[in-house]
Amino acid sequence: MSKKTEHIAIIGGGIIGLGIGWQLVRRGAKVTIYEKGEIGKEASWVAGGMLAPYAEVSFEEIKLMRFGEQSLNMYPRLLDELSEDTENVPVLDSCGTLMAGIDRDDTEKLKRLCEFRKELKLDVKMVTGTEAREREPLLSPNVVSGLWLPDDAQIDNRKLLKAMKKAFEKMGGMVKDHTKVEEVEIKGEAVMSVISEEETYAADRVVVAAGCWSQQLAGIPGQQLPPIRPEKGQIITMEKTDDCQLKGIIRSPRMYLVPKEDGTLRLGATAEEQGFDKRPTAGAQKELLEHAWEMVPAIYELPLVETVAGLRPAGKDHRPIIGESDISGLYYATGHYRHGIMLMPLTVYALVDEILDEEVSDWLAPFRPQRFNAN
Repeated sequence: MSKKTEHIAIIGGGIIGLGIGWQLVRRGAKVTIYEKGEIGKEASWVAGGMLAPYAEVSFEEIKLMRFGEQSLNMYPRLLDELSEDTENVPVLDSCGTLMAGIDRDDTEKLKRLCEFRKELKLDVKMVTGTEAREREPLLSPNVVSGLWLPDDAQIDNRKLLKAMKKAFEKMGGMVKDHTKVEEVEIKGEAVMSVISEEETYAADRVVVAAGCWSQQLAGIPGQQLPPIRPEKGQIITMEKTDDCQLKGIIRSPRMYLVPKEDGTLRLGATAEEQGFDKRPTAGAQKELLEHAWEMVPAIYELPLVETVAGLRPAGKDHRPIIGESDISGLYYATGHYRHGIMLMPLTVYALVDEILDEEVSDWLAPFRPQRFNAN
């Protein structure tokens, strides 16, 4: 615990900013979260809520997988603490991931993914189409192969966002939504305040957790700004019916389906370079629905609840940017790309320890902002 009450400003009210703010106020800090729009309604809202380090890992992301694995292991602690502070906390659904294939190309890809995961000593099993349907009976008869990853999980990210906002405010945190930070004031290589349209807020520390907007803050020297761009992702929410009840996460090379505890089914997601345009498009929605219907024909009759698009914060190397910058008191917690919900617990606990106790976690070593200094 810090020796004095810290006055900390957080720029960005998504899952990362809310999590950091909540844990900081839990430990006695005075915290204000500034959000240019509505709290929790950007990329964190437009997400599948998958906690799937083992399904997500690619051949060049082993450090990121281990970070995700550790973060997933911290979810029970985080949810227990959240339950102490508020009600209506989501459950951690340890449902596993079933990756399914409908043709030879899919099967060959799943085989490569399986061998790679076996090399990493992960719990993984290649299954036939029949075995896949035994696990998920609604899979199409055209499914010929599958990859079963029992250790993945998921959570209702929207319910989590609402609970974290309530807990943050209940513990004394201040939310200033619809308040855009115009500038971070820096003097003598140290952060001094954040300047919004309404006020100048003196701060001992500033945490930038503004997702793909993190690079747009005035006052921070250009070489210190995180190299982040937006990547558009569209997602569809459908209402589950008695005729379409999935047990867990279903993925293909082209889409994912995630059943939620609120009675909906989340279908995603596209990956588009469209700048800051968040409008859903007919073509992308059509393709998502076709890919999902190909795997689970029963979705055809499901009522549509929502079509929406969000902007993932994609860093130069697609890894998160976490830790204190070269400017004293200025911290980054951004660039989580496709993995913000999954990587939130470890990001939060490690950065709060760094802010309040000056304990620098080894987990953050590959993801610190200084890695871009020589580039």
